Amino acid sequence: MRSMKLGAVFAVGLMAAACGTTEIDSVRGMTPTGGTEFTQALAAGYRALAIQEEGLRDWSDAYRYANKGLAAGQGQMVLPEDPANWALPASMMPEFQAARARLIAALDGNGRTRLPQVAAGAQLAYDCWVEEQEEGWQIDCIEKCKRDFYALLAQLEARPAPAAAPVPAAPPAARQFIVFFDFDRSNITAEGARVIQQVIASYRQKAGPISVVGHTDRSGTPQYNQGLSIRRSNSVKQALVRGGIAAGQVSTAGRGESEPRVPTPDGVREPQNRRAEIRIQ
Repeated sequence: MRSMKLGAVFAVGLMAAACGTTEIDSVRGMTPTGGTEFTQALAAGYRALAIQEEGLRDWSDAYRYANKGLAAGQGQMVLPEDPANWALPASMMPEFQAARARLIAALDGNGRTRLPQVAAGAQLAYDCWVEEQEEGWQIDCIEKCKRDFYALLAQLEARPAPAAAPVPAAPPAARQFIVFFDFDRSNITAEGARVIQQVIASYRQKAGPISVVGHTDRSGTPQYNQGLSIRRSNSVKQALVRGGIAAGQVSTAGRGESEPRVPTPDGVREPQNRRAEIRIQ
């Protein structure tokens, strides 16, 4: 074939390789009647090749492409050229064979269905490369067909990146509240009562288990403070139950002076440490 391949434009945007008989006349007026998007694109490309080769009086190639176009137009399986059937340099045969094997693997690996237009373009470009290399005198044309083939083959062989695994939804954040107490007391203050009402309102919006943990400052003995912290948590629970929350939904515990909110030396009175921490899950 004497002219540059890939000159005819597919309706899909791919370039077909460019390079009075019954086959050529038939393919010239052919309208694909069946098959798939791949075979129809292939038929259009081979029709363009046959017509161009006829214009160049390259009759053997015109007949070859006309027959391939007619077969593809009828939905038949049409394979890329077998380099063994062409007079190619022996030193180049391994590359042509390897390239065809890759193309066949990509086509058979769902390429005809997944990317039908790219698949057709890759097959046409391969046939172009084989034919131009056999003629061997249009170096630019050989390189263009080869370059286009490998570019289309790369698209055909590429696989979409696997979908990212869904990110697990973060567990709902616990709703937290703090009720503070007077020194050495476990009764609920007016400010503490307002916090209790906030807890009840939040619980009514979305119910969940409630934990109450009492704490003390470090002004008493550890044993005394442990008991005081439990009394504080129980006071909060009682207030929550009076507000309408079922007792079984509220758990209590006491940490004494072991987990101060504000670290202090032993014996120091610290208002921020005299507290009950409330969590709604």
